[in-house]
Amino acid sequence: MKSYRKELWFNIPTRRAFVNITPDVEACLCESGIREGLCLVNAMHITASVFINDDESGLHADYEAWLEGLAPHEPISRYRHNRTGENNGDAHLKRQVMGREVVVAVTEGRLDFGPWEQIFYGEFDGGRRKRVLVKIIGE
Repeated sequence: MKSYRKELWFNIPTRRAFVNITPDVEACLCESGIREGLCLVNAMHITASVFINDDESGLHADYEAWLEGLAPHEPISRYRHNRTGENNGDAHLKRQVMGREVVVAVTEGRLDFGPWEQIFYGEFDGGRRKRVLVKIIGE
């Protein structure tokens, strides 16, 4: 069995964003040479997420509104976490809802997606460098 590991780095200038990273992950798969196996993609920061869904701007706007309704950024005094001097308590909660990682089957050298599925990096506390791990195992 082969194993491949790569870190993708992001520095999102805005506080929140959704970035389609499917082409980056596909490039990793091609580079790995693995034809059958599993591909893990996970955010290595506790205020960022990796998830699978449709690449549709209305859906992304709905996510933004929904997440802000669940865990509004302000007032920052509402979060005990922010008493540590941080102002990102909401980002931790948004990450928990959106998830840390995804696993995608690799079949015949391709990511084995359902219709419309794409992989996204979700940023909830931007303005600094963060990484995503891509780990692929298989034959």
